[in-house]
Amino acid sequence: MDIANKTQAELRQPSQAKTVLDRYDPTYDPLVAASPGRGQQYAPTYWVATAGTSPEDDGPVTADMDVDVVIIGSGFTGLSCAVFLAKEHGIKATVLEANQVSWGCTSRNGGQAQNASGRLSRSQWIQRWGLDTARRMHEEVREGFDTFKGLIRDGNIDCNPQDGGHLYIAHRDKAMRKLEAEAKVLREQFNYQTELLDKATLSRNYVNEAEAVGAMHEPDGIGVHPLKLAHGYHRMARELGATIHPSSPVLGWETRNGIHYLQTPGGVVRARAVGVATGGYTSQGLHHQLRSKIMPILSNSLVTRPMTDQEIAECNFITNEVITDTRTLRYYYRKLPDNRLQIGSRSSITGGDAANPKHLQVLIDGMNRKFPAIKGIKVDYSWWGWVDVSHDMMPRIAQPDEKEQIFYALGYGGNGVMFSAHAGRRMAQRIAGIKQGFELPIYNSPLPGHLFAPFRRLGQRMLYHWYHLRDEHL
Repeated sequence: MDIANKTQAELRQPSQAKTVLDRYDPTYDPLVAASPGRGQQYAPTYWVATAGTSPEDDGPVTADMDVDVVIIGSGFTGLSCAVFLAKEHGIKATVLEANQVSWGCTSRNGGQAQNASGRLSRSQWIQRWGLDTARRMHEEVREGFDTFKGLIRDGNIDCNPQDGGHLYIAHRDKAMRKLEAEAKVLREQFNYQTELLDKATLSRNYVNEAEAVGAMHEPDGIGVHPLKLAHGYHRMARELGATIHPSSPVLGWETRNGIHYLQTPGGVVRARAVGVATGGYTSQGLHHQLRSKIMPILSNSLVTRPMTDQEIAECNFITNEVITDTRTLRYYYRKLPDNRLQIGSRSSITGGDAANPKHLQVLIDGMNRKFPAIKGIKVDYSWWGWVDVSHDMMPRIAQPDEKEQIFYALGYGGNGVMFSAHAGRRMAQRIAGIKQGFELPIYNSPLPGHLFAPFRRLGQRMLYHWYHLRDEHL
């Protein structure tokens, strides 16, 4: 977005931006819309309904500003980056948010914090990078789990944590054999002590999941209330001196003589460095370094009414741990602290089709297969949101051009609840000028592009058909 030939007065004109909205747009699509909007309300999620009042923010940008560091995006990554910039480097960031604070991925996910980053397994790490690098990646993710838990502890954040681990449910015999092989790799190559469960043990000690033929249990996994967690990050960041400006979308971005000029509806924000933390809501025109680097994928989620004691007993829903199954188009689910069931999975290809009832029905059908004892249970909340998937299925916390003070942390592939805290910390280190410690592949290379990016939606439709065939029939 070239703003070089516009005057400062022109840049501040309301005509340069969308009119301020107070209504949620369920059809928003990052591959179609020029920006995520301005001042929109939250999606109607269970998390929004139960998080309580949002912490105080600093209001929209209303005039030109000169600042040190701008963070674009106020989700987990952006807020944690602001926390660590202040806490560890003495830098007070300015956070710009298009809509409400934590409006995008952060208020719409399943709240599952797992020992993962990106979409690839440890075995796939070995295949891609070799055993040595895979082991260092494993240690980095484990360190990320400590960073995540440390933020919750240090901020005294009451995010309804449900600890105990993660259940990886095999939905078919073939998938169980893959889990057995992966568990062996985890134990022997990474000294990560997982446990294999047969169907009887799973049903007796954890949950009677009707599709399951067995499971792998891993010790690291925490369920959280994601918006309460974000509220905690929000408070920490402002207490440390960061400012957070909602209803301030970046509508234009130019860099001159090392200074970034970020156009917002209320004024131009000038900064020496910019960190991008926009997740699946990254607009195609935000910056040329980010164009076609993320494949945004829609995920559907629902939350039921509270299950009765009898329904819980019929499902033998003993565990409060986070659960995923082994489908490529996976389901993720858990029993919430108030005994509701939360479950999510894939959704529409496009934003325009997101409200089509057939996508919710796919989710309900999956719930009914897994838990027939609660078939017909009332759904109290239903929503969808965009997930940031990179073209090689792994995130990047990178500085794509060493000549420019531009950084980003993107591409979690649905595993960002936990690792976003560490990614924010790592991006803060890069912004602060630290050069060492970024040798791993997710740090030392930019997000890859894709030759067929303009046709990604066509490819996605074909892949969804193939994944369904492979997951359910082959």
